[in-house]
Amino acid sequence: MPLKPSLILASSSRYRKELLSRLRLPFIAISPDVDETPQPGETPEALALRLSVAKAMAVAANRPGSIVIGSDQVATVDGQPIGKPGDFPRALAQLRALSGQLVEFHSALAVTDGQRVEKADVVTRCRFRRLTDQAIEAYLRAEEPYDTAGSAKAESLGIALMESIQSDDPTAIIGLPLIALTGMLARFGLDPLDAPGAPA
Repeated sequence: MPLKPSLILASSSRYRKELLSRLRLPFIAISPDVDETPQPGETPEALALRLSVAKAMAVAANRPGSIVIGSDQVATVDGQPIGKPGDFPRALAQLRALSGQLVEFHSALAVTDGQRVEKADVVTRCRFRRLTDQAIEAYLRAEEPYDTAGSAKAESLGIALMESIQSDDPTAIIGLPLIALTGMLARFGLDPLDAPGAPA
């Protein structure tokens, strides 16, 4: 039998690594060297898609014969992007501003073999509860979500900040939409249900 192509995650994110490991496909992670500066007039959706493709292609260029996954997430309120806070004061200000607001998370995904590219943008809409400063500070001290856009980790205690979440894929909010990814990988010949690690 011919060997299947190797799978690479073009990311240094531990969240994306943990998500991809759910599919039980052997993979390695390589951090892509990509400038993430938005282009003038670029929409959040276009930015997330462009960066996911750029990350995948940057790694694929040095790994011929591999299947490479790129992903990027941009959070927005009223169409304006929200970045990662980086520290407690910025996260506090960010969650104060997001209290009671509807936040859209664009979780973009790209898969390439170096020639063909498939891409998708999976949108998650999160309605934040009306939050007191006491609740915000308690959450930030418990979880320290300073490397997360929107200052909330919905996969853990951050779910308590939410009033509702709407999405076609519950993994998209964490940063790697596995439903869309599974279909893409299958079309590149890496079906998780037809792999050595898959349940019998």
